[in-house]
Amino acid sequence: MKKIIFYSYQKCSTCRKASKWLDQNNINYQFIDIIKEPPSKKFLELALIQFSLDKKKIFNTRGKSFQSMDFDIFDLTKKRIIEILSNDGKLIKRPFLVINESKIILGYNESDYVSNFK
Repeated sequence: MKKIIFYSYQKCSTCRKASKWLDQNNINYQFIDIIKEPPSKKFLELALIQFSLDKKKIFNTRGKSFQSMDFDIFDLTKKRIIEILSNDGKLIKRPFLVINESKIILGYNESDYVSNFK
């Protein structure tokens, strides 16, 4: 059985779609409010490794927090990105799903969920 950690924001419609899919497919998960408790540095580092070709994918680029930033993500070190994301859960792409503490799925794409859970 896979251990699933689901970082989400209740006001996020994409997060609600993802949790609905998980529920409909009887997939157990631990829900964590991404704003109150952002993913651990370990999981953020894992996401940076997994999405190393495009660091921007880890950020919630549509959010107000991101749009008010005045620096270029690509100029930042991995350590600085983790520090920034750890301090503001609204900057993180959501939902942020962790599978067995070894794989990250960002956002909600039904085909990604199907390929990882069916």
